[in-house]
Amino acid sequence: MKIFYGVQGTGNGHISRARVLAKAFNQRNDMQVDYLFTGRNADQYFDMQVFGSYQTRQGLSFKTENGTIAKWKTLLSFKPKLFFNDVKALDLSGYDLVLNDFEPISAWAAKRQNIPSIAISHQAAFLNPIPQKGNFLYSQLLLKHFAPCDIKLGVHYYHFDHPIMPPFVDDLATEANSEKDILVYFPFENLKEIRRLLKPFTEYRFHCFHPELKQDFDQGHIHWRKTSKEGFHKKLNSCGGVIANGGFELSSECLKLGKKLLIKPLHGQFEQYSNIVTLEKMGLCHTMPTLDETYLKKWLIEDRPEVVEFQSNPDQLIDWIAGKEWHNTKDICQQLWQNVSFPNSVKNNLGIKDTRIN
Repeated sequence: MKIFYGVQGTGNGHISRARVLAKAFNQRNDMQVDYLFTGRNADQYFDMQVFGSYQTRQGLSFKTENGTIAKWKTLLSFKPKLFFNDVKALDLSGYDLVLNDFEPISAWAAKRQNIPSIAISHQAAFLNPIPQKGNFLYSQLLLKHFAPCDIKLGVHYYHFDHPIMPPFVDDLATEANSEKDILVYFPFENLKEIRRLLKPFTEYRFHCFHPELKQDFDQGHIHWRKTSKEGFHKKLNSCGGVIANGGFELSSECLKLGKKLLIKPLHGQFEQYSNIVTLEKMGLCHTMPTLDETYLKKWLIEDRPEVVEFQSNPDQLIDWIAGKEWHNTKDICQQLWQNVSFPNSVKNNLGIKDTRIN
């Protein structure tokens, strides 16, 4: 079976999900998978060895400014001629299936060439009537038409009785935890504003990863680090808590590790607002609307939440892909949720007894 996998590269969350699947695909001898990443410059990808000889294109992406989506800059960055030429030039004739994680070039090329396509993305979850906030007409149109696929398989913290699957979260090596070490990941925020937020809390050590940093350096209790998958996950495993935007993959990792979580959403992105709605409903995060030290001060003394046991092995999903019963999404989602364990406090907050889809 020959598969083409298109991945949105704007944020690291899509790539993290693709890495988990790629490791499993690489163990199979009945599948060949080729990868396309779009949304950032080719030289900005890192730790990509698992994908082999992957392709990159410009694709479509959003622009941000000081923690807010800059709609005008996003519009100006769109190069329609280049995009449509890339769609036409992508030859999928030799592939049996296109997998898609909110990547528009491969999605539209598959649609144009009548190649079966499956969306496996967090965004696809919001095509179902699940708890959401800020999903106005613009967002609805974006979800439906940005990267259209034949089959929609959403990924979310909980299914809410819809064909949505749980995230796959890699198991991390056990390390000693320090409540005084805090991981900070604000890739869309201004570095000066991050420093202003953290500067007063000298009794803590903040480890700040940011894509604008070209080298590691320290400013007293603030430790600035350039992006690195290995370094980031090492600190994620050993820290006492995480301060971040409302991206799905990182928050899922925090839930599995039992890390307390303080979220400042990326303004203008309904997905992050909606993530917060569900996380708060589950009782698994705190929020701050802006980079406000008052919220941070209260959060730093909070206790850790209980662990959510998300699985790390996607073999069941890959077997389902190989079986070609792609329209039967409920059964595979049901199987995957059987491997997820919520603490009693989360079950009570959600009003459920188990994880089955009704």
